[in-house]
Amino acid sequence: MKKKAKGALFLFKKRNRVPFLHRSPTSHKGDFGRVFILAGSCGLTGAAHLAGMGALRAGAGLVTVGVPEKVYSIVARREAEVMVRPFASTGEGTLAFKALPAIEKFLKTQDVLALGPGLSQNPETQKLIRLLLKKNKIPVVVDADGLNALKGHTDFLKEISGRAVLTPHPGEFVRTFGLVLPPHLYPLPHRGEGRVRSDLFRKKAAEIIAHRFKIVLVLKGHHTVVAAPDKKTYVNKSGNPGMASGGTGDVLTGVIAALIGQKLSLFEAASLGVYLHGLAGDLAAKKMGEASLVASDLLDSLPLALKKIKSSQFFS
Repeated sequence: MKKKAKGALFLFKKRNRVPFLHRSPTSHKGDFGRVFILAGSCGLTGAAHLAGMGALRAGAGLVTVGVPEKVYSIVARREAEVMVRPFASTGEGTLAFKALPAIEKFLKTQDVLALGPGLSQNPETQKLIRLLLKKNKIPVVVDADGLNALKGHTDFLKEISGRAVLTPHPGEFVRTFGLVLPPHLYPLPHRGEGRVRSDLFRKKAAEIIAHRFKIVLVLKGHHTVVAAPDKKTYVNKSGNPGMASGGTGDVLTGVIAALIGQKLSLFEAASLGVYLHGLAGDLAAKKMGEASLVASDLLDSLPLALKKIKSSQFFS
């Protein structure tokens, strides 16, 4: 008997299989997406590694991380499978505004862009992020410092409507969008981030923002909410408290970008991405416990999570 599909796998209930898990014998790396990730800065180089490997482990064919030239040697020395491309940097070791033309040129060869992990809140870098969002024409995943660049500048979201996935945690959500529901509707007495921790109200807030800006919104946390512009939502149940550790969000950014590159819709990629990411976390926690879980453990467990989905009876 076929099992009931778990988590985001319900999105594929009318298909014979999860499409990106079944590769043609004649396929090549270009068939599985060219992912470009802008990440990292001085002191935050690990973010580039985690996002890049997250994309590869989720099946991307080619992954390039773009980093400030000042930290290029640090990142490049660490990577074997991820390609590393240096761009002009500020004196602080962050991406410089003058890097924009070179980034735009490289983007023309890519299928999906992800940006934000570890980019810093340097004002020049934040200005670069905003202009890049305005000029970029391919699907984009925005996380971390990419979201911070939008604080007070949400008008830039109209430039990427219909082709963007934003992945804030509750704090980033409130900083970027404010309190999108009337105060009396929130279940907690204090203002701000704490209110967005409630499942019901996070779902409502995510739906409002996704619809308002015509984006896919991933509001991370316990029972991560994925909302689409048409008010379709998915509430994820995989994952565990051990994943509340620095860098796990960077891995998720890479995973979602990889799934977009493999031709899933933005909503499918975001929903399946958070489910897969959480499943990897659950497998890692089962092996070593929650307390000592780190982001790289998710990278090690992603292949097992994919294998678990592929070997299941959900789509047989």
